[in-house]
Amino acid sequence: MLTYLHHELTYKGRQFSLKKSSTYNYVLAAFGAAIIAVLAQVTIPLPLIPITGQTLAVGLVVTILGTRLGTLSVLIYILLGAAGLPVFSGMSGGFLILVGPTGGYIVGFLVTAIIMGLYLDKFGITIFQAITANIIGMVVTLAFGTTWLKIVGDLTWTAAFMGGAAPFIIVGIVKAVMAGWFGVIVRRRLERAHLISFNVAQTPAGQRNAV
Repeated sequence: MLTYLHHELTYKGRQFSLKKSSTYNYVLAAFGAAIIAVLAQVTIPLPLIPITGQTLAVGLVVTILGTRLGTLSVLIYILLGAAGLPVFSGMSGGFLILVGPTGGYIVGFLVTAIIMGLYLDKFGITIFQAITANIIGMVVTLAFGTTWLKIVGDLTWTAAFMGGAAPFIIVGIVKAVMAGWFGVIVRRRLERAHLISFNVAQTPAGQRNAV
């Protein structure tokens, strides 16, 4: 879990207090939502469901910010889109998107964030574990999306899987590797810069320097 930071800085003999409060954490969450919104516009059209940068962004944000703030980022993103802001793929927005063919994927992002975060809480933040968590997240997202596509489109399970999951498996694994790898690198650099801080329990001692 992300914790607050409190540092005393000294400059030319004077001390300055730098405190990261809950407001700072909300700013981080909002920034995470913005990242998802931006990458959601990276789209490759397909017949039923397009390939987008949303899953990459969700995995990246949760890997960097952890369970609580990562999930909050996803929730903010979904609420903004549901309210009508054009943050979903293709600069779209509105509640109808959530009940449309792609709605299952978007709602599934929230469950994905929670499951990913809990996995990383348990096994620690290493590149291997982050990639594993992102692959698990991909499976969860595709499961939600395929199930909802079947219901909304009145499709058979085979048709829903072929249109809503099969085309995204390979590219999903690639995005999971990217999100896990870069997410850990960015997270470690932010920690070294004292811009974020996590409880030690989230990164087991034996794994802190592991790949």
